[in-house]
Amino acid sequence: MTLHDDAARVLDRWSAPDEGQQELRLAYLDHLATHPAGMWKACPGAHLTASALVIDPAGERVLLTLHRKLKMWLQMGGHCERQDATLEDAALREAREESGIGTGLALLPGGPVLLDRHSTPCAWHLDVQYAALAPADAVETISDESLDLRWFAYDEVPRVADASVVRLLERTRALL
Repeated sequence: MTLHDDAARVLDRWSAPDEGQQELRLAYLDHLATHPAGMWKACPGAHLTASALVIDPAGERVLLTLHRKLKMWLQMGGHCERQDATLEDAALREAREESGIGTGLALLPGGPVLLDRHSTPCAWHLDVQYAALAPADAVETISDESLDLRWFAYDEVPRVADASVVRLLERTRALL
């Protein structure tokens, strides 16, 4: 099974939590059906990406990265790579790379938390968003892709991050 096939399977089976998410789910599936290279950065106009919100449920904190290019506090995430066998693999790889938490991160079961379509300097990102639980002994390390990396209390997130991160956190908390 290719990453493209996995993405189509995941999105086909995913139960969207509301009508807006259902519209995005169908748009992502249409994108994959019409773009064989729809998973890759080289796909013109838009491509799927994968991200993961790293949370510490015991401490009610979330780890955000100050993105080097976008200069925004965001969840960990980015482009899918050829070695990613699944969307979950891509989201977990991005979370590990950008958080520096090499072991112990675990995605919440049940598949994606939300979908988010947003414009970036390279193209439209059709982001498939997951949530990852950090281990109790997690030690974060800033990556080359970040200007900063910081734990924020859940109630601090609306003051530092945009609405998409707030929605992702709210949906993640509802699933915990």
